[in-house]
Amino acid sequence: MVHRAQILPKRLQVRYRIWLETIHAAQKIQFRALADLGQDPLEMVIACCDSRVHVTSIFGAASGEMFVHRNVAALVPPYEPDGAHHGTSAAIEYAVQVLKVRHIIVMGHSQCGGVEGCYQMCSGHAPDLLEQASFVGRWMDLLRPGYERLPEDAPEEDRIRRLEKEAVLVSIENLLTYPFVVEAVESGRTGVHGLWIDIGDGRMEAYDPASRSFVSI
Repeated sequence: MVHRAQILPKRLQVRYRIWLETIHAAQKIQFRALADLGQDPLEMVIACCDSRVHVTSIFGAASGEMFVHRNVAALVPPYEPDGAHHGTSAAIEYAVQVLKVRHIIVMGHSQCGGVEGCYQMCSGHAPDLLEQASFVGRWMDLLRPGYERLPEDAPEEDRIRRLEKEAVLVSIENLLTYPFVVEAVESGRTGVHGLWIDIGDGRMEAYDPASRSFVSI
């Protein structure tokens, strides 16, 4: 119920006032232009909702430069026009059909809690995620195809790291089940890219389709 909502914490009110009086005040013309003219971002970034992954900071992007969608583990579901609620699919549709972004970037990362949860679930060590009522578990079912591709003889740590990158590949595969994405890619209007970043050392890798591997940028 709406009346159970609480007022914004004081520390966030203070941070807002600082932003308003510094960053916004210094860029007032740009913010007014964004408000009046609308957005025209070149890229859509599909990233994890992990608070450690600060997408616009990583790319030095200002307001209006990137259309960012975040969810658990940066996963893209397959194209399913079934009339149900599909937040990620809606964001992709809007980015491609309305904003006409030039690039769609799927960005995974190290130490991803969602990916580790999927690994534990698929390996039989997280029965709670198997419950039908688990929103996280049912979402991470999207990554099961990636888990099935893991090498069986590798150490667990290496398998989890590999699964973080498989999450990016599964999302790209699912992206290409959307007819309007395929049309945009085949026409040359939009490119699809996969990235993975190490939170600790900042090292970023990009998927190279020629070698079918992630290479350092």
